[in-house]
Amino acid sequence: MLLISSSSATSAQSPNYPPTEKHDTVDTYHGTSIPDPYRWLEDDNSEATKAWVQQQNQLTHSFLQEIPARPVIRQRLEKLWNYERFGMPMKRGSRYFFTRNTGLQNHSVLYVTEDLQAEPRLLLDPNQLSPDNSISLSSWTPNEEATLLAYSISKAGSDWQEFRVKNILTGADLPDKLQWIKFSRPSWVKDGSGFYYSRFPEPPPGAALTQQNKNKRLHFHQLGDSQEKDRLVYERPDQPDWGLSPHVTDDGRYLIIHISLGSDPKNRLYYQDLTIPNAPVVPLIDSFEADYSFIDNLGPVFYFHTNKDAPRYRVIAIDITRPDPKNWREIIPQSEDKLESVSLVGGQFICDYLHHAHSLIQARDLEGKLKHEIPLPGIGSVYGFGGRRDDTETFYVYTSFTTPAVTYRHDLTTNTSTLYRKSGIQFDSDPYTTEQVFVPSKDGTPIPLFITRRKDIKLDGTHPTVLYGYGGFNISLTPGFSVSRALWLEMGGIHVTANLRGGGEYGADWHRAGTKLQKQNVFDDFIAAAEWLVEKGYTQSAKLAIQGGSNGGLLVGACMTQRPELFGAALPSVGVMDMLRYHQFTIGWAWADDYGTSDNPDEFKALLAYSPLHNLKPGIKYPTTLITTADHDDRVVPAHSFKFAATLQEHQAKDGPPVLIRIETSAGHGSGTALNKIIEETTDELAFLTWALKLKP
Repeated sequence: MLLISSSSATSAQSPNYPPTEKHDTVDTYHGTSIPDPYRWLEDDNSEATKAWVQQQNQLTHSFLQEIPARPVIRQRLEKLWNYERFGMPMKRGSRYFFTRNTGLQNHSVLYVTEDLQAEPRLLLDPNQLSPDNSISLSSWTPNEEATLLAYSISKAGSDWQEFRVKNILTGADLPDKLQWIKFSRPSWVKDGSGFYYSRFPEPPPGAALTQQNKNKRLHFHQLGDSQEKDRLVYERPDQPDWGLSPHVTDDGRYLIIHISLGSDPKNRLYYQDLTIPNAPVVPLIDSFEADYSFIDNLGPVFYFHTNKDAPRYRVIAIDITRPDPKNWREIIPQSEDKLESVSLVGGQFICDYLHHAHSLIQARDLEGKLKHEIPLPGIGSVYGFGGRRDDTETFYVYTSFTTPAVTYRHDLTTNTSTLYRKSGIQFDSDPYTTEQVFVPSKDGTPIPLFITRRKDIKLDGTHPTVLYGYGGFNISLTPGFSVSRALWLEMGGIHVTANLRGGGEYGADWHRAGTKLQKQNVFDDFIAAAEWLVEKGYTQSAKLAIQGGSNGGLLVGACMTQRPELFGAALPSVGVMDMLRYHQFTIGWAWADDYGTSDNPDEFKALLAYSPLHNLKPGIKYPTTLITTADHDDRVVPAHSFKFAATLQEHQAKDGPPVLIRIETSAGHGSGTALNKIIEETTDELAFLTWALKLKP
């Protein structure tokens, strides 16, 4: 156990917060007047907002720097993170691509090799792209022959990406540069002459981080051309909310166009025959009735992973020459477990099932018949199994709450897995265990919890505990390793991950049960988990912290306003806190399928009932709170956290504990953040928890 002291010179009472000006801004929703006195903080470019950010950061960092545990926490974090780690290899043509980090590099480096046993060649080092490491490598995609690499970079953590192209043989960049791209990956044509991608219109000057993102269009980029010459392939000006994602089939014959509407997993599916000049775009699935994910095709037969008539998903085959639904064939039927993902590699379907939120892997033939299961080391998560249908090998990664990523090579001809890479992290996992329990929610629904702890603890209510959750957007929380969690365990803490309704762990019904007018179910599930942990003696309210990011930040904000006495500390990160105005910024409008919007009278009532910003009340003693956000977050704009922090500081009881906000600069929603910034923020969060929960050795 890491020995630290929780004593501190910091005051247990609320500090003297920087003054935050209030304005008389009032909105009227369906006859109800809602004040918004801190609306001015939505303007991230104003000098007043910048000054407020600076003052809040000064207060927060001064407070955190006084916590005696902070230096030793940072030292241990750096030691834990300082281990060589590799990304899962991806094969294209005769070459393998993978990322590698020597330990404390801010960004992992991309390598290429023709022999996995030989010394690889450095292909792209994002650490050299900017002096302050604010530019990161977002994605990379080689062409079919593995001679060219399309890659995207992100600046300061923004979702905006810039596409570039590199010659893999020489390492030189081509002149091609494409901009104003979000949520899109390039898809190469078979001959490598160019790729398809989708983009948004260029925003007005100064509005790139806040303006709504709509009217996405699908283009083809011919190598060597300027972006202005890119051919428009498909657009729907009559449907500005549609998202368009291209995918060229492995045989190069078809362009698949995946059409989404907001965050709802339901989609449309169109295609274009690339062997016919000027072929029309043909609707195959032309309504938002279900989720259809393209797996692969054998000629005109397309395979889909879908929840059509199967809330836990199945695999179907559609012959596009006979597209009527009466001709569709079921290949793999729905089972009791959710079929999370499917790949067609080596002439077989590799199926990743979620069995109570952890992985179970099966191999099935092209008619769906079970061939065998692929055994896993324990309760954990698996990802990978990519490749082409004629490949003889594939790779996958296994991880759990106490096991760092382990990469396996799987021989598809012998159906055997062999260890390829294992982590060298200096963390002893033997003293710890993960158990899964099921806790009844307010309405009796069983909620799975993964509890990771020392094997020898006594359930005497003394253990500092972090309860983590998300509960939205059909996203499944499955077991996975993190350095910060490893250190929390070493410090004597317990970590609990809750699988809440709104997520994707049990399929479409589970997801819908935590959306729109039923969103309160998510908060009830989380609160029930907290109450159970206290009741069973794992912890007590004074030693229980809740943590979550993005939609999970909303979860923390809602629960701490509904049950402030239940928690000792709250860590909402990049949270959606203003549920009445979230849809007016960047991609926020796309979340309406999960949340609803204040434009609808019934949804307005539901949103107002739990919106964290609007449910703070004067004089209530809220938990010790550390809000975290970033100035370049253009997904959940930082105004959510700014306004929530200002209001919480105003309303916190006079004898209440501190409310702090930590605002990272030159960073975004989290993706692509440099490791040194991750270590700094994690250090602050863990140090904050030692103080807030009075953690003792």
